Amino acid sequence: MVRERLVRYRAEVRRELEAAFDERSSPHAVAGSFALGVFITALPTLGTGFVVFAAVLLLVDRVNKAALLASVIVLNPVVKWGVYAASFWLGTLLLGPVPGIAPTEIELSLSAGPEIVHRLLLGNLILAVVFTLVGYWVVLRLVLEYRTKEIDVEEMLPELPSD
Repeated sequence: MVRERLVRYRAEVRRELEAAFDERSSPHAVAGSFALGVFITALPTLGTGFVVFAAVLLLVDRVNKAALLASVIVLNPVVKWGVYAASFWLGTLLLGPVPGIAPTEIELSLSAGPEIVHRLLLGNLILAVVFTLVGYWVVLRLVLEYRTKEIDVEEMLPELPSD
């Protein structure tokens, strides 16, 4: 049952990638759309990221819809907790520890105080920019290679474990 779901999910991802790569958008537009989606998804939008996605899709004609939405697969809700932890760690590294609070006492929530939120947001903004730049470069390379038929979408997807 799990394998069947993985097979269906992999096929869906393949269709979306082919749609994104085959569209008439330039390689830079595809990569830019994906990078914009990664940036929006990486930020701690507290669920409002979907509203931002909808606004971008409605207001920006040059966006590659498939590439923008594919970014959600990369930074899905499961991965976001790791991003938040890394963001807080990076923010603490740059701004120093939160005064008067031991690291084991910190709860990452808006009610935990402005000092914690500042560290989280600073680290998250830095990571979002890094993820955006890396995402743009990787997708640009993939689109260029795909369009010159040096690679197939199948080669980009991980192999499923055999039974």
